[in-house]
Amino acid sequence: MSAPRTPAVADPVVVAAGTTAADAVAAAGLPATNPKAIVVVRDPQGQLRDLDWMPAEDTTVEPVAIDTPDGLNVLRHSCAHVLAQAVQDVFPEAKLGIGPPIENGFYYDFAVDKPFQPDDLGRLEKRMQEIVKSGQRFRRRRFDSLEQAKAELAAEPFKLELIDVKGEGLDSSEVMEVGGGELTIYDNLAATEEKVCWSDLCRGPHLPNTRLIGAFKLMRSAAAYWRGSEKNPQLQRVYGTAWPTRDELKAYLKLLEEAARRDHRKLGADLDLFSFPDEIGSGLPVFHPKGGVIKREMEDYVRARHIEEGFQYVGTPHISKEGLFHTSGHLPYYADGMFPPIEFEGADYYLKAMNCPMHNLIYRSRGRSYRELPMRLFEFGSVYRYEKSGVIHGLTRVRGFTQDDSHSYCTKEQAPAEVKHLLSFVLGLLKDFGIDDFYLELSTRDESKPEKFVGTEEDWATATAVLEQCARETGLDLVPDPGGAAFYGPKISVQAKDAIGRTWQMSTIQYDFNQPKGFGLEYQAADGTRQQPVMIHCAKFGSIERFVGVLTEHYAGAFPAWLAPVQVVGIPIREDHTDYLHEFVAALRAEGVRAQVDTGDDRMQKKIRTAQQQKIPFMVIVGDDDVAAGTVSFRYRDGSQRNGVPVAEAVAHVRDVVGSRTNAGPSAA
Repeated sequence: MSAPRTPAVADPVVVAAGTTAADAVAAAGLPATNPKAIVVVRDPQGQLRDLDWMPAEDTTVEPVAIDTPDGLNVLRHSCAHVLAQAVQDVFPEAKLGIGPPIENGFYYDFAVDKPFQPDDLGRLEKRMQEIVKSGQRFRRRRFDSLEQAKAELAAEPFKLELIDVKGEGLDSSEVMEVGGGELTIYDNLAATEEKVCWSDLCRGPHLPNTRLIGAFKLMRSAAAYWRGSEKNPQLQRVYGTAWPTRDELKAYLKLLEEAARRDHRKLGADLDLFSFPDEIGSGLPVFHPKGGVIKREMEDYVRARHIEEGFQYVGTPHISKEGLFHTSGHLPYYADGMFPPIEFEGADYYLKAMNCPMHNLIYRSRGRSYRELPMRLFEFGSVYRYEKSGVIHGLTRVRGFTQDDSHSYCTKEQAPAEVKHLLSFVLGLLKDFGIDDFYLELSTRDESKPEKFVGTEEDWATATAVLEQCARETGLDLVPDPGGAAFYGPKISVQAKDAIGRTWQMSTIQYDFNQPKGFGLEYQAADGTRQQPVMIHCAKFGSIERFVGVLTEHYAGAFPAWLAPVQVVGIPIREDHTDYLHEFVAALRAEGVRAQVDTGDDRMQKKIRTAQQQKIPFMVIVGDDDVAAGTVSFRYRDGSQRNGVPVAEAVAHVRDVVGSRTNAGPSAA
């Protein structure tokens, strides 16, 4: 998830040979101070450059403002350097790990004698403020040789390790120290003299100076294994956030407060929806009866909608022999994301991490004709993925989950229409559940790493063009995601905003030309020839578990009446009103409404507070006047009331609100 931003955009400028990018930016009159300061430039090859970069010939560059995604990453990585400098000032024995920008912030890893305490973070923040105010300048310096780099960094064992591996096998978005074919270091220079205050191995780029770090805050510390492996030393990771202005920092902290109030893990416990028992294992949730209601409502509705849209419901096992995943290409390309194999009867079996290989076998089970296409297969498929413990997060990042997964087999000519059909379907489904603010993201292959992808350039170009055209025809914003494609083909993902403006990746649609070839899938064309179909993957919610987590936070636990686990609770003013309420509740249940009577020993006001805390849409309160008149009184979740409603009218009112599937809460209005 992320906070929304409206980035600034600047026109290209020309950096004359022998001058710096800063000169060109200044000559163009572009801002040098926050909130829209130009902090780096993008060269014609797409590489970000520091403002003191000096090209050998006239070069047209794109100025990058601090409030753009790239600019924010530069700001936050620069702030990570300030943190590291502060740590080594306060704790001289500290050894440096890595310190990348992350969503809405940054972190830096350190080897220290003892874990950081909350008071330590306060001391570090104070020292960081001093560094920021001093206006230190970031200056890039290239090592002349590997030996020079190792000599200068001899006291930093983790940096030496990064130099030795040269970035191979490391995530370049996480390891900012090495990569790009050269070794460089950034010196923090004093504001008015060439004095080096501190240095760090880094490929950059960075802000011109620390004063552009408008506002920051250290959030927390945690343990983290070096390079993510439990076999390596455990380091201390400090997380922080940084923004161009204090107002943006305040807005972000306020968003975090609201997000904490909506945290689905807390609400899941408070509302008795789901839990994460240690006895089962990390990332393996269980749904309680109330959470099971929400999950069942989702599944029943989505299953019916799939059938309406021409999908055929299928079922596949949770485990398979390893050969299946070699054929699909997942073991060669996705083995790290799968659980280790289970040896059984002389063969290795894997928990399935995806449903598509088994759907391919269903397609291949007999000959297919072009008349059957598009053939749409769908299931609620339970899959298992080996997520690292550090990224497990409630229902939104788990190791075992269920996908509302479909695969469409069609001709190449049918592919554009099928993608449009799927896009319309998924956007409609999200709106049905009250998610209606979204944009699209197009993930393509990383052209610099062709070995990580299968298929020809022509295949990729065709598939990408189809997805891009279909996405643009929706009229939604389309954001590029270079390098984010699966190994077998490009994808569109729906990025949806929740009630407080955070963005979540929801539905995905992937164009696959690889698996049909690997599985030998064919259909008989109209001219009698055997042709290979195109396969289009689609997960409407991503996963049921994740979508329940997102919905819980979107509605802050106050689910619309049609989804609420308990839709009506009857509250008697006195015990002798209970039988009357039971009759009313029975009439509601006959209409399919989830209703119950609170027969506990608490006083009426306490029962009302309990129902409000449980976020039940309808509270029905009955006293002497209601019993005498054959009426009930409503108290709604928003606090409004409606008194003296005849029983038949009250039943119809609840039935109609629930049946309307409106995503607004019921009220007296």
